Amino acid sequence: MPMEKQKRDSFTEWCRSGEPFIWVNAAAVSLSAIAVVGLLILLAVRGFGHFWPADVMQATYTAPGESARVLIGERVQKESVPIEQLRSAGFDLDTDKGFLDRELIKLGNRDVTGADFSWILSDFLSDINYPEDIMVLERREWGNFYGYLRGVKEDGRTVTGAEQNPDVLREEFASRLDRALELHEKIEKIEKKDIGAINYRMEKLRLRERGLELDEGLSAEERSAKQTDIDAERAALDAEYRVYQDELAGLYQAINRDSIVAEEMSGRQVELRLAKIVRAFEPNAMDVLDKIWFYLAKFVEFLTDEPREANTEGGIFPAIFGTVIMVIIMSIIVTPFGVVAAVYLREYARQGLMNRIIRIAVNNLAGVPSIVYGVFGLGFFIYFLGSEIDQVFFPEALPAPTFGTPGLLWASLTLALLTLPVVIVATEEGLSRIPKALREGSLALGATKAETLWRVVLPMTSPAMMTGLILAVARAAGEVAPLMLVGVVKLAPTLPVNGNFPYFHLDQKFMHLGFHIYDVGFQSPNVEAARPLVYATALLLVVIIALLNLSAVALRNHLREKYKSLEL
Repeated sequence: MPMEKQKRDSFTEWCRSGEPFIWVNAAAVSLSAIAVVGLLILLAVRGFGHFWPADVMQATYTAPGESARVLIGERVQKESVPIEQLRSAGFDLDTDKGFLDRELIKLGNRDVTGADFSWILSDFLSDINYPEDIMVLERREWGNFYGYLRGVKEDGRTVTGAEQNPDVLREEFASRLDRALELHEKIEKIEKKDIGAINYRMEKLRLRERGLELDEGLSAEERSAKQTDIDAERAALDAEYRVYQDELAGLYQAINRDSIVAEEMSGRQVELRLAKIVRAFEPNAMDVLDKIWFYLAKFVEFLTDEPREANTEGGIFPAIFGTVIMVIIMSIIVTPFGVVAAVYLREYARQGLMNRIIRIAVNNLAGVPSIVYGVFGLGFFIYFLGSEIDQVFFPEALPAPTFGTPGLLWASLTLALLTLPVVIVATEEGLSRIPKALREGSLALGATKAETLWRVVLPMTSPAMMTGLILAVARAAGEVAPLMLVGVVKLAPTLPVNGNFPYFHLDQKFMHLGFHIYDVGFQSPNVEAARPLVYATALLLVVIIALLNLSAVALRNHLREKYKSLEL
């Protein structure tokens, strides 16, 4: 009994010491860290593994009750399925097994078969092999093509056929594909940059002409002179446009010259235009070094190119750019407003009931659902403020809205409003930590209250301001719901920053990584093809938020070290 009592006393004393809570907290932190690392690993494997050139299988598949057929494609996923589930799906299976394995095969050739992916039962696969001459074509439309190269044509005439040496056939195809890619780059430059700039200037001329019609203060002579200038500029632009149109016609004729003959898995031969092909490779013939270079090229394309194929192929650079530029604008807007509000509440406002009510309201605003801010931004910023701006500054563009429509500025303002309470609270906490003696010492030396605030208090509070900004960036960069109402779109034709005056277009719609994840993951017509890009984009969004936060943390630490001596 004395021994048991001693153990109970020891256990009670151990609990009172608080050590169990330390271990519980340590375990919770460890589990959280493991969960976060596990999530990042999952996103990296499922997302970035998509860019690795997988080997392409050729096999014979004999489904129950069907005739044998040849399959060519990539093995994507494998899982076990209860036999009863397969029987209920229509499979006539005569087996005693409780489960059967089925595989998801990426067949490509959507323009031929009607579907990119197909589930097959592994037990009915036979003659599995990986021929080195199987070719994969990445296309601008209809996804990948899997098959064999059988010939090269020029203007419908066969230049090199299957009877030729395979190496000669590949070299001829490769050289003509390089030519087609160069021509496509020229076409894209003319259409997006050169003709795009002409169209932009033509629209500005139209608005100037409309402005002349609305300006009742002009005399007939002034109106005629300005109209003459507009007509002259329009004629010059028309002439420049015709030159580009003639050049485009020649380029389109040249790029549509070449085509190839390819054999798909059913044995049927199809003709494919080289103008529609982005990349061609033979994954089964590639060694590890070749695959590494291919992987890097695909990854760089993912980061720097525009999306295609309903956002399931290509890159996501416009979404990266839109996310970063929106966060930067939001930070520029929210920081001064948040700091000024916090300074007024802490340093100038009378500390009483009204001040406490305002603080409670600010704290409660931090808990308002983000979609409510989106509705407010749509109603106030766009329908009210934007419409008034259009009436005053852009009457010639009406009824087409300029700022009275969702855009980059209104999205940034909405998120600034959403994150404003975070910055206010963090800055107020920083102001409260500044010793009163520093303020009194500055005032005793003859400085005014404003000078004390500007030269002593605010510099020492800057680390707290940066903390608020870090929290604001972390929340704003991942928000999606309000952006769907105030500016984000599925696909933006141009970036908000381009070569057209005024170069930075705050009224323009933009793409965002968070919305891109939602759109690709839940709105894509090709779910299986989009799934890896959801993982990759999600990881990229986490990385971008981390980089933005780390930049702010580095600046905060620098400021903390700079003003540490004042705190002492």
